[in-house]
Amino acid sequence: MPYKLIKGQFIIHYPDQPRNGPQPDGDTVKFLPDNRLLVETLPRDSGVGPDFNRSGIISLRFEAVDALELHFGGSHQNMQWAEAARDFLLERMGFGLVTYFPDKTAVVQSVEHHPIPGYILASSIEGNGRIVSFVYTGSTPDVDGADVWVDAARVEQSLNADLLREGHAYPVFYSTLPVSLREACARLSVAARTAGKGFWPFETMTPTHAATIFSVDDVEQLVLWPKVGRRLISFFSAGNLTLNAFDAWLRADPINRDDYLILPDRELGNMHDVVEIAGDTIRMKYRPEDVIILPDGANVVVPRPQPTTPAPSLVRGDIRIIAALVNPEGGDLRKETITILNMTPNAFDLTGWSLADRNNHRFALGGTLDAGAALRLGPIHPVQLANDGGTITLFDAADKQIDQVSYLKRDAARSGWTLVF
Repeated sequence: MPYKLIKGQFIIHYPDQPRNGPQPDGDTVKFLPDNRLLVETLPRDSGVGPDFNRSGIISLRFEAVDALELHFGGSHQNMQWAEAARDFLLERMGFGLVTYFPDKTAVVQSVEHHPIPGYILASSIEGNGRIVSFVYTGSTPDVDGADVWVDAARVEQSLNADLLREGHAYPVFYSTLPVSLREACARLSVAARTAGKGFWPFETMTPTHAATIFSVDDVEQLVLWPKVGRRLISFFSAGNLTLNAFDAWLRADPINRDDYLILPDRELGNMHDVVEIAGDTIRMKYRPEDVIILPDGANVVVPRPQPTTPAPSLVRGDIRIIAALVNPEGGDLRKETITILNMTPNAFDLTGWSLADRNNHRFALGGTLDAGAALRLGPIHPVQLANDGGTITLFDAADKQIDQVSYLKRDAARSGWTLVF
């Protein structure tokens, strides 16, 4: 999958107004891009644009990692390990001595070696206006704004990987993260847990161990997956008194609480399916690396498992997206088309395959694509090919990415013209 390389500086302190400055934590820092326009052209997961401040600074959301909450809804998770994640990240980034205000303990009062130059490999803008990215310090010979194909080796060089490798962050995988990168990050997390690194020996809520929780005060002491921790904080802060009501509370809001998930058995589920509640105890039913989260607004059609009958093996690019009518004359979305080509000498059953747009809306494929044959698909609703730029991704029945193409706003400027990739 191509990520946009964006160079800039990492910011954790505002010298001109320090008390109103950032509150860095274990998976979020501020970023000042050298070229703001590169951020503006990123895909938008929920239609929300980048949330720049007046100085052109924006927050990053580290792809694939979720550190314990240092500050959330006036509360937090286990402070020892939340602070450990933050301190590890800032030291690894190259910041020197960091001090915090006595009365605003999350806000940086002073810092040495600031700002820090570096770059990000960005995939999109998420629903809170942050850049979803893999994060790197130092320089790179790659050109600012380049589309970079990211593999497991490059991910393992990121600060995201460092957090997983040392047990300072939980894995959190969205369906927009390519399978190969998800697998690489999962391996790092499992290895850290097996080796007893970081917070893992102190984990409170697992598939084999239930946590007893009566209030926010209990949540603040625990080491548990932040996806659940944040919901528990909100649940008790809303005045709920018993954990028994947590399941119903989750189900009442499928957008903000009960996220759609793909469970380990590849069935569609929700956040309530990953926890089991008995009285005042709660445990995880699955390990976080075995769950895939669907972004808000995503099409909830779940890719089917691999067929049980033998099939010819595919590598990336064997079946390609070769053309798309992005901007049909008259502006009718249902006239958009995508054309794929089977480059191989084998026919392939497309049952369970899908095409996805930049927001992961899925169009299901079917039938057989003969050797050397091209197939023009349309209408492709609910897939929408935005005229301001986007990506088109082809997935097989196991949700393996087979091909991906991207285009810019200028490419789609002429209505009625088919783009060739």
